[in-house]
Amino acid sequence: MDGPTTGANVSEVTLLVLDDDPPPRLGRLMGQARVVHADESTLAAQLPSADVLLVWDFLSDAVRRAWPGEGPRPRWVHTASAGVDRLMCPELAASDTVVTNARGVFDEPIAEYVGALVLAMAKDLPRTLALQGEREWRHRETQRVAGTRACVVGSGPIGRAIVATLKALGITTALVGRTARAGVHGPADLGRLMARADWVVCAAPLTDDTRGMFDARLFGMMQPSARFINVGRGQLVVEDDLADALAKRWITGAALDVFEHEPLPRDSALWSAPGLIVSPHMSGDTVGWRDELSRQFVEFYEKWASGEPLPNVVDKKRGYVPGH
Repeated sequence: MDGPTTGANVSEVTLLVLDDDPPPRLGRLMGQARVVHADESTLAAQLPSADVLLVWDFLSDAVRRAWPGEGPRPRWVHTASAGVDRLMCPELAASDTVVTNARGVFDEPIAEYVGALVLAMAKDLPRTLALQGEREWRHRETQRVAGTRACVVGSGPIGRAIVATLKALGITTALVGRTARAGVHGPADLGRLMARADWVVCAAPLTDDTRGMFDARLFGMMQPSARFINVGRGQLVVEDDLADALAKRWITGAALDVFEHEPLPRDSALWSAPGLIVSPHMSGDTVGWRDELSRQFVEFYEKWASGEPLPNVVDKKRGYVPGH
């Protein structure tokens, strides 16, 4: 994608930021562009005057709601997240606007989080902490993770980082993607691989093809001793089916870091589902993660301003960065 029109003063470029708290640290961009800020109530009115849109509040649906309106639209949209499902709408998908994401920032942190969940469940750490709170000494035997099997669904950078982490723990791991290729199984192999897996990890993007893919049918294919982990998107899982599978002991346990509705409502049955670990969408959020997202966007902006190709360009029809 081309940057600013040849001969234009880069300081005349309008960079619109859909704000969140704390705001991004744009550093040296403050002298390179006219930076303006919007929230959910003002975004629609400001979109026509923007050249670039930074979706800093990546949990907002404001872009999807505002984009179909009247007037020009930014030539480039960057979201400070790996997924683009919260901002994508048919009008944006059909436009000439280039969309980029924050691929690369969350890969290792999420992989570490998945590794921590695997160890916590295998070593029964939630129960150990609960017993400590009750001042109860109860010796148990725990499981080894080395020699177990995992099926990781989602072959992007996050899925591949998870595979590397699990292999480092001695887990035999199979990776499933949208299409079969070297080192990646296709969807046709998913049932067979899940049926043999001790760990099923979801790190897939949310698309029309993947929405609700983990349902009663897939949970019914898993071993009774298996555990399920979702660090992708909440809408990938039929949550009632998962709660039912846990209650019926179809599977031994699960861990969810993402949910269909966030924050998870206090009256949700998931809070008390047997064997389920609930965490508040934090698997990729390590100390300094916002600064890393800011640095990434500044680097991308300077490439765009100089006419260089943008990294992390999303295929708007598929809903993710292709090539993996």
